[in-house]
Amino acid sequence: MTAPAPAPLAPTAPPPGSPYSAYVYAYPHKTAYRPLPERPALRDLWHGERKDALSLYLHIPFCEVRCGFCNLFTRIGAPDGLTGRYLDALERQATAVRDALGDEGPVSFANAAFGGGTPTFLTALELERLCDIAERRMGADLRAVPLSVETSPATATADRLAVLAERGATRVSIGVQSFLAEEARAAVRPQRRADVEAALGRIRDARVPVLNIDLIYGIDGQTPATWRTSLDAALAWRPEELYLYPLYVRPLTGLARRTALTDRAWDEQRLSLYRQGRDHLLAHGYEQVSMRMFRLAGTAPQGPDDHACQTDGMIGLGCGARSYTSALHYSFDYAVDMGEIRGIIDDYTATGDFTRAVHGRPTNGDEARRRHLLQSMLQAQGMPVADYRERFGADPHEHFPAELAAFAARGWLDEDGTGPLLRLSPEGLAHSDALGPELFSPAVRAAMAAYETK
Repeated sequence: MTAPAPAPLAPTAPPPGSPYSAYVYAYPHKTAYRPLPERPALRDLWHGERKDALSLYLHIPFCEVRCGFCNLFTRIGAPDGLTGRYLDALERQATAVRDALGDEGPVSFANAAFGGGTPTFLTALELERLCDIAERRMGADLRAVPLSVETSPATATADRLAVLAERGATRVSIGVQSFLAEEARAAVRPQRRADVEAALGRIRDARVPVLNIDLIYGIDGQTPATWRTSLDAALAWRPEELYLYPLYVRPLTGLARRTALTDRAWDEQRLSLYRQGRDHLLAHGYEQVSMRMFRLAGTAPQGPDDHACQTDGMIGLGCGARSYTSALHYSFDYAVDMGEIRGIIDDYTATGDFTRAVHGRPTNGDEARRRHLLQSMLQAQGMPVADYRERFGADPHEHFPAELAAFAARGWLDEDGTGPLLRLSPEGLAHSDALGPELFSPAVRAAMAAYETK
């Protein structure tokens, strides 16, 4: 693939007032995590926690290529034997975690997901083993709960998809980003449309109930006409779900060294394309679930929606996965640089003792309130004020008067935020990536600012 010509270095932060401050996919973000000096035992962390409706996430940190916009915890390729060693470590971790959950009360799972990276980077036999780890080590009945799996055009092969369908996958999500070759090149994502269409055909042939297609807007050179081309190409498959992501340029990614999109004109371009995409999907029978997520009317949800997955009771397995108890969020070290990621993966595969949390952040009462407000408000359906009051003993306007007043003044809240349902207006949904970061606590902001990118 011919790479785009070099361009000026992109900024590491958006300009003040940008509608694209940060994509809040977890709170607190991993850049606010730190090594835990006390290294608490998992058995102590999970003692007393509710464990009858847990979420299970298995992380596979491998991809065949790394897209120019990607800052996920993943590496390109795997030397001989590395995926096997990684699954060995994943099995050791699963055994330790299931033991830590104990048997003093019921332990069961309400949903499961395989993410990455690209889980289907694994071979069909390795995917069988991954499912076995979830079922035999953790006790998750994958055929009885929603199971979501991420894939890519190059790895969505018939044999892999057959394994996933047989083992209970109810949702397959494929990152397409753009159906146009020139836009894929601009995003530093090598793919051909013919290969994308063939992969979509194989997913449909596998008869997994829900197909999700990811698209990106704001790519250098993208126009309303080309964006419409990608939207219509995706709609031709009538996917049950569609995610529309704004392009972000992050430090240490391929685009950070190549994109020229550095000013407010880009913000306006992305907002315009977002509104075009939203209106186009709504006109074609889709319902808006969040700023990013759209679901075909009549489609049943297959697992937690978008931000709603950030709830207590999450078990994350793998070196890039997070786990959540009511008092602590924990994981392993985080990096974006390829060399750093390889080192963390190597350390993970060499680990024998997974009985303690090593890297994370405590979540006190204030952080729990902020997280609940974030994960609820960023959903199109909004948050019943009575539910918040019942959980936290006060009205959200008492805990966050300045923030909610500012949102109302900008027109971001439905009914100015005074009704029984605290819900974003259409303009508020459009500015979700500006609204979310304003709810971060000062302590989390300081920790994120102090984080040294690696």
